[in-house]
Amino acid sequence: MTNKSKKKPIKDELIINKHKFNSRLMLGTGKYKTLKEAQDSINISETSIVTVAIRRAQYSKNIGQSNLIDGLDWKKLWLLPNTAGCETVEEAIRIASLSREITKKIGQVNNNFIKLEVISDTQYLLPDPIGTLKAAEYLVNKNFSVLPYCYPDPILAKQLEEIGCKTIMPLGSPIGSGQGLKNKDNLKIIIENSRIPVIIDAGIGAASEASYAMEIGASAVLINTAIAKSHNSRVMANSIKLGVISGRKCYLAGRMIKKPLARSSSPQDGLLKLI
Repeated sequence: MTNKSKKKPIKDELIINKHKFNSRLMLGTGKYKTLKEAQDSINISETSIVTVAIRRAQYSKNIGQSNLIDGLDWKKLWLLPNTAGCETVEEAIRIASLSREITKKIGQVNNNFIKLEVISDTQYLLPDPIGTLKAAEYLVNKNFSVLPYCYPDPILAKQLEEIGCKTIMPLGSPIGSGQGLKNKDNLKIIIENSRIPVIIDAGIGAASEASYAMEIGASAVLINTAIAKSHNSRVMANSIKLGVISGRKCYLAGRMIKKPLARSSSPQDGLLKLI
C-alpha cells in the first residue's frame, strides 16, 4: 500500500466556540475524598475540560492552602469556571465576573467560558429556567462563552441557543442523584434540533449511561459524582472514559434499524435441499 492510498485517521474533536477539544468527557471537581484522588481521576480520565466552582476557587486562594487549581496542568486542561451555588440572576452575574480573574491566574487569558448555573430550588436543585435565560443573555452580551445548565426543555434549549449560548447543558436527572437519563425523549429532541453542542450534565451514574448519552448524539457529557463517590474513583474515571469513547463510536457508525420480527443472519439462497 502506497502512502497516497492510506486513509487519514478521522478527527472527531469536540468544538465549542471555535476551541477544539480531544475528549468528549468533561469532569467536575467536587466531592472527592482527597485532593490526590481528584487529581488522579482527572488525569486517568484524559478529559480536556475541567469545571471548578468560582466560589470554591476564590475561597481556596488563601495563602498556604493546597487546592485543585494549583495541582493541575493547565497547559493540557481547559478550565470551565461555573456559578454553582448561585440562586439569583444577579448573584450568578456577579460571580461569573470573577471567572476572568481565575482564568488569567492559570495563564488562560483568552478563556471566556462560563458554565452558568442559577438554582433557586434548594431541595431538588433544579435549574431556574427564567433566571438562567436572563443571566445567559446578559453574559452573552458581555462577551462570555456561556454554557448554560438547564432543565431538558426543548423550547428553553432553543431560546438559549438563539440568544447566543455556545452549548446547551440539559440535565439527565437531578444533580448528584445517579438516576441516569430520566428525560430521554426530551434529550433526543434537544439534540435533534440543536445547531450547537449538547452536553448532558448531571445525573449520570455509570459508564453505560454515559455511553448511551453519546449513542443518542450528545456532543459530550459532564460527570462528577459518579466518579467522585464511586468505591474506586480512579477505576471509575477510566470506565466512564471508555464508555464515552464507545458511545461516540457507536453514534458515528450508525445503529442498525430495529425490526419487529427476527431476521436470519445466514443467507437463505443456495441452501442444500434434503431429500
